[in-house]
Amino acid sequence: MSSDAEEKEAQFSVQLLFDQLSALRPSERLPPIEAVQPVSGTMSVSGSDKSVRRRVITPTSDPHNTDPLLRQRNSHLYEQNKPNGCERAFVEYNKIKWFWAPAFFGFWLLLYVAISIPACHRLPRPLSIKDEAKYPDRFIAERAELNLQHLVALGPRVVGSKENEMGAVKVLSGSVQKIRSGLGSANDIEVDVQVASGSYVHWTMINMYQSIQNIVVKVSPKGTNSTTYLLVNSHYDSVPGGPGAGDDGSMVATMMETLRVLAQSKQALKHPVVFLFNGAEENPLQASHAFITQHKWAKNCKALINLDSAGNGGREILFQSGPNHPWLMKSYRRAIKHPYASTMAEEMFQNNFIPSDTDFRIFRDHGAVPGLDMAYQYNGYVYHTRFDRPEIFPRGSFQNTGDNLLALVREIANSQELEDTSKHAEGHTVYFDVMGWFLVFYTETEGIILNVIVSLVAIGTCLYAFKLMASNSGIKLEKIFKRVMHTFVVQLFAVITAVTLTVFLGWFMDLVHLPMSWFTHSWLILGLYFTTFIFGLAIVPALYYHYTQHDKLPIGQRVQMLLHCHCLFLAIFTIVLTICGVRSVFVLMLSCLFYTMALIINLATKLHSKDVAWVIPHIICGVPPFVFFAYFSHGFFLTFIPMFGRFGENVNPDLVVAVFSIAVGLLTCGFIVPVLHLFRKSKTIICALLAITFVCVIIAITPMGFPYRPETSVQRFSVLHAKRTFHDADNKVRRQESGYFIMPQDRRTYSVKHDVINMTLAQKIGDDCQKEMMCGLPLYNQRWHKTRQNTLWIPASEPLLGSVPAVKVISKKQVSPSKIRYELQLSGPDHMALFIQPLNGAIMKDWSFHQAPLRLSFQPPYFIYFSWGVNGDPLKFWLELEKPKGDFKTPTFELGLGGHWTHHKEMLTPDFEKFLDSFPKYVDATAWPASYETWIY
Repeated sequence: MSSDAEEKEAQFSVQLLFDQLSALRPSERLPPIEAVQPVSGTMSVSGSDKSVRRRVITPTSDPHNTDPLLRQRNSHLYEQNKPNGCERAFVEYNKIKWFWAPAFFGFWLLLYVAISIPACHRLPRPLSIKDEAKYPDRFIAERAELNLQHLVALGPRVVGSKENEMGAVKVLSGSVQKIRSGLGSANDIEVDVQVASGSYVHWTMINMYQSIQNIVVKVSPKGTNSTTYLLVNSHYDSVPGGPGAGDDGSMVATMMETLRVLAQSKQALKHPVVFLFNGAEENPLQASHAFITQHKWAKNCKALINLDSAGNGGREILFQSGPNHPWLMKSYRRAIKHPYASTMAEEMFQNNFIPSDTDFRIFRDHGAVPGLDMAYQYNGYVYHTRFDRPEIFPRGSFQNTGDNLLALVREIANSQELEDTSKHAEGHTVYFDVMGWFLVFYTETEGIILNVIVSLVAIGTCLYAFKLMASNSGIKLEKIFKRVMHTFVVQLFAVITAVTLTVFLGWFMDLVHLPMSWFTHSWLILGLYFTTFIFGLAIVPALYYHYTQHDKLPIGQRVQMLLHCHCLFLAIFTIVLTICGVRSVFVLMLSCLFYTMALIINLATKLHSKDVAWVIPHIICGVPPFVFFAYFSHGFFLTFIPMFGRFGENVNPDLVVAVFSIAVGLLTCGFIVPVLHLFRKSKTIICALLAITFVCVIIAITPMGFPYRPETSVQRFSVLHAKRTFHDADNKVRRQESGYFIMPQDRRTYSVKHDVINMTLAQKIGDDCQKEMMCGLPLYNQRWHKTRQNTLWIPASEPLLGSVPAVKVISKKQVSPSKIRYELQLSGPDHMALFIQPLNGAIMKDWSFHQAPLRLSFQPPYFIYFSWGVNGDPLKFWLELEKPKGDFKTPTFELGLGGHWTHHKEMLTPDFEKFLDSFPKYVDATAWPASYETWIY
């Protein structure tokens, strides 16, 4: 070939290469280098060995830097790739313009505020008595409201009080008699007032009761011979000092109105329905045990609807189902008008994340009755306080619960499954409502299959996307997977960093004495913990992209890779939790499902190869899970935030809220945060989130961050004016003192230090826990027993007490060389506690109390809680102890007696009332006199 031809071919090749590079989109071009670059080389020209220097024109990303003639020649290619108006408005240099970031955050915040929050608080229009003529077979909210007012007008209804044992029984019996007078032609009513005594083990405490009451009403179709009943339960008693409007007068009122509608209905039920108005739930759970173990109708109750409350109003949530009876959830789905249910709430409740219990446990454990457990949880701030009043209970809540209960009772009472429920015990279920519109429900087995299929499809789709990424970029597949591994590690490190920062902030807020700053203003949680979590989740990839910015993959592809890795992480986590039997893992499955849908759309439309356009399907498919998770999470925090006011002093509430925020943030924002890397100035945007955290920390220091407000969000204390007396082995008083026994309910005990009289003299009872049985305190129940070492004691004047608990030894005899038997008799107020500690090597071999503590080898001292309702006759019991060496010259056991006058306001001394009045207005102090006395035998 001649040298001229060779030179022309070289020029043609360079020109062709330039044309091809010029036609590429900006993101596919090589990084800009100098336009004119000298290159040395030798070329034979006309047979000469002369060396020549040539200029090679290198194309750049800016068309204005190219040769004018070449630019004119390829003008059609520039016009073809010229950004349209929409792209010019949003995109610059293959990234979204930075000033669209506030709109991006605002979009998600708007969805939360405009859709998720209203869905949580949506209530139906309440019907009034005037509407009854138009809707004769409907639940009337106004009637339920009147029922509640009549009950709460009695005041606190504590077991043993006249208000509970006489007043409440009279009010409820009168309402039932009024309903009987208007009985329709389809159904009959039977009424029974049960008085019962018994005992059982509640956690590690023997719960013993005497002559407590139940009002039991049975609605039956006329002429029926059915022996299969549906049980509906709620309780009319209340805690000391609490009116009990929300807990649980509201549910009693709802049951009474449901009973009225059924009784007057012209439609006969297929099976009878038993309405149990139980009179001793707060003691705890005694009346339900009395019914299910002793009542004549109990053995016929084959299914249960339990109604309780941990708040005042809102929507009742279904938080326990079954167990092992999916047909109940099918009935719920068919009948319910306003669904609100959650498997996650069930798993959290059954794993003791919630400091409460319900009668559902008793019916399940002692009667093997499957059922549905529903409760209010809105406005838990007033739960178990004197502010739980009827005037703040929304009438719409009555209508919401009444519509649901009436439809559900009719559905289950007319179902075929009720005839033999044992045939339909098929395993656990997974259930959740969607925005209160409808219920999603499937069996645990179906859930396992669904979780595995969605996870495997998500993993497969992501792997296929990686393959296409290699194909489109011209990078070898093994190098793409190497980048995937790096990105996966980066994402994992991002999650770890986000978790660490958020948990650290929770620890720090408690360390500087600023816990619960969000207790009243819950939006502070967003600014404190969510922004911290999002910052940690975003900053690590941002730094990774910054230090690897010369990677051949454009940023749009790298962000997609990050999202794919996050999906892989969730899919693997979903499979692991599914194997562990966690049913609540459906939330991770849903997250993977919707992301996979978006990815499939991007792959099918080839938008995945674009720099920014792929974000549109990603956001559109991300809206449904975000709205659902935000709705779900809002209800979750709505329930738990007030509960931190009664979690006790041992729990750091900010640390728990930090963990909750991590879980919720991962669900709601896991697939949203990576999109921030597509914005210009992304690191500045991400750091602005940390600035929000600092601002909220400053707010937490101000009065706005003070947790409590009078009446609406109060601080709780239990305060007993107690007298303590300790006897030695000769029954001589070795120690006697009086004072105020204070049981803090939350972390910020120090908030009242400078307000309350002599609070600076308060001492922790820890030293007494080493020297005295049960710390030498009149502990009220099992929960007090668990936290007794954190209680406070302030010396004070002697309390005014009634007949203090007293034990009389009826007989004492040695039944064998190594065993001795005591027969004793206990008398005293309607709430007492017995503590028994064997001494000097003695072993409790037998007694007249419940046998479970001995059979299960509970560690002494033994705790027996005893209360009575309408009959205060002395309790007779016996103890049998063994000393292996048969030495009964030394003491055998110590007996502690605690007495509580929980409903005797007239016994509060002037000094004690003055002490209580010194508490700030934002404090709710539940107070009564108490005594504690020990004897050695």
